[in-house]
Parts: sequence; structure tokens; C-alpha cells
Amino acid sequence: MSKLTGQQIADEGLDGWAYLLGGLQTRIHTKNFATGLSVVNTIGAVADEMNHHPDINLRHTHVDVRLTSHDDGAVTDRDIRLARAISSIAADAGARLESSNVSRLELALDTPAGESTPPFWAAVLAMEHLSGPDIGNEVRDPGDLLPTVWFQPSGSKEPRQRWHLDVWVDPAQVQPRIDAALGAGGTLVSDAEAPSFWVLADPEGNRVCLCTWQDRDR
Repeated sequence: MSKLTGQQIADEGLDGWAYLLGGLQTRIHTKNFATGLSVVNTIGAVADEMNHHPDINLRHTHVDVRLTSHDDGAVTDRDIRLARAISSIAADAGARLESSNVSRLELALDTPAGESTPPFWAAVLAMEHLSGPDIGNEVRDPGDLLPTVWFQPSGSKEPRQRWHLDVWVDPAQVQPRIDAALGAGGTLVSDAEAPSFWVLADPEGNRVCLCTWQDRDR
């Protein structure tokens, strides 16, 4: 299976789905827990037939679904086909898909000690330290429950930024989130790297990046 780029995924026109950090995600709003459970069971049966299985989180009023081809480490045609099948399952159940509130969170530590710091965070969080040319320098949760922590080289001069959040969202959600953040007293620090990411800060100067798949397939 070939890995799909962000633009190729966008061209598929998957309503209610967002492409976030190597996976397709949606939130299926169900009428009640019983409907959600029925949707999950139907998805499971279809996934077994396709031999391609999603990550599912069942809650009282919604079901969160993430699709990725783990053996390829990316979204492939298999995920597109399963996403379309899941959309049909949700429609048949009278449920609604949406991606406006769906996001993916990473924690970034700006540090001059990129070699010695990751093992500590891997130990205290009980996660795996991964590094390499295709990975970077990250601490990941094998169960995909806790946010990935990645380490950005920085200088040591004080005062300096240490931690910041990377919030991955669908491109259509960037401006609404920026508007909401500015309305809540924040500031736009930089849009120099847009549409890849925008840097914002809260009233105390703590920073966060709003990130998208755009301008990354190079």
C-alpha cells in the first residue's frame, strides 16, 4: 500500500474526518450508549472483513475513531475505504460525524539537553524513547493514550521557553480556534510558518502551536 499525502487525503472529500499526525480521526455523535455500542460492534464486524482495524474510544454520547495503517506508519487506501464504510455505518444508525472538536496533542520540550533528557521522561511516564532520522527524538506511549513528548533543540540562555503544546487540528478549524484564543485574551505570536503551524500565547506568555498537515509533504 502506498502512503497518501495530506493533499491526496483532502482530495478524497471525507466529510467529518480530519487528517491528524498520520491518522484519520472522527467523532461519531450517538443518541445514547446503546447506539454507540451498536455502532462499535458494526464497525468491528466490517473491520474484521477488511482485515484492517481502527482504534476506537466508546463514550456515553459519542465514539472517537482513529484510522492508520500501522505497518506503513501512515494513511493508505485501506484507511480511506474503512473511513467511508464507517461513515455509512454511522448514517444508518442516525449518528453524526464531525471533526471540528477533534484534535491531536503533543508536548514539546525546548531543551539544550536533547540526549540526556528523554530517558528521564520515558522512565517517569512509562513510555518508550524513540529516535532516528524518520522519527526524530520522541517519547511515545505504546498504548497511544498519553501525548507524545518530543524534544526541540534550544539554547540555554535564561529566561527561555521550556514547554509548549502542539495541537494538531483540521485546517478548517485553525481560524476559529485563533479567533477564540484571541477573544480569550491570547496573542498571535507568529504566523511565519503558516499554514504548517501558528504560534499563540496565553496572557502570561505560555506558548502553543496550532499545527496542520499543510505544507509538510516535502
